[in-house]
Amino acid sequence: MTKNSARVFYLVIALIVVLLDRWTKNVVAHRIALYSHIQIIPGFFRLTHTENTGAAFSLFADSPAPWKTAMLIAFSAIAMVVVSVLLWKNHHAHIVTGIALSLILGGALGNLWDRLARGRVVDFLLFYYKRYQWPVFNLADSAIVVGAGLLVIEILFAK
Repeated sequence: MTKNSARVFYLVIALIVVLLDRWTKNVVAHRIALYSHIQIIPGFFRLTHTENTGAAFSLFADSPAPWKTAMLIAFSAIAMVVVSVLLWKNHHAHIVTGIALSLILGGALGNLWDRLARGRVVDFLLFYYKRYQWPVFNLADSAIVVGAGLLVIEILFAK
């Protein structure tokens, strides 16, 4: 894979993540009323329309700080610049690293889009068991976590 074809490949991955994220959030926002849900796997998984003013997995969502949204936007923008530079430099040596960075870039851009447009992010994936539940999240959050996981695996097991 040449430098340019690798860069295009990574950009396409990030673009697919953004497009899928935008589409899923739009479908949820238009078809599921806010704070309503659709049961998918009883006792384990449901689609729940929530809006998150905090970071991933509702981190800082309860903070009343007036600078919270600006800080989250700035952090996302800085992260995207760093990831973009790393992607630009990573052309063929580590394909897994490039895919991981592309997932992180696409996820960050998807959530940044919501935050800039509305000041909050649409979340809708809820996994739970009895009274225990994971915080509601979205496709962009998933891409970021999968990308970070791939980076950790690459760091731990690369030769």
